[in-house]
Amino acid sequence: MKNIVEQLRASPEPAADASARPAVSAGDCGLLLIRITFGLLMAGHGSQKLFGIFGGDGLTATGKGFAALGYHPGTVYAAICGGSELLGGIGLALGLFTPLAAAALIGVMINAMVTVTATHGLWETQGGVEYNLCVAVVALAIAAIGPGRLALDRPFRWGKGGWREAAFALCLGGIAAAIALNL
Repeated sequence: MKNIVEQLRASPEPAADASARPAVSAGDCGLLLIRITFGLLMAGHGSQKLFGIFGGDGLTATGKGFAALGYHPGTVYAAICGGSELLGGIGLALGLFTPLAAAALIGVMINAMVTVTATHGLWETQGGVEYNLCVAVVALAIAAIGPGRLALDRPFRWGKGGWREAAFALCLGGIAAAIALNL
């Protein structure tokens, strides 16, 4: 038993030939595909609210919708929501300030779940939390995994992902949501 514990504590053996590893793996490309697709769609979703493009209603109409949900002033909250989706989406797509980008999206999705979708159950077909939960979980997972090698965050400590980055994204998103819900 002591030998097993010592083996678990020991550092893993370095790869025999580190230069044999490809510079960019299939996993890096897969993560880039997820980040770009997810990030740009979220940025587009925010642009619908802010600018009325991609079939969106724009800031004035979205602000009225937020006011009807109890957010006052509605236009300010609509701008915060749209800006969070736009900037969070761009951040994830580029792999730039990844934990902060994830936090922005997590915060918006918590608010959406609490104020709009939670009373409708799980499935999107019934107006439930399915979509919001998926967005929040993907953002949290990217913060935990890290943006990968094909990201602008790569040289920074937070560019590797990890428990701290995931906890930061979840806690900051949760705190921002709590503040917005209690103002």
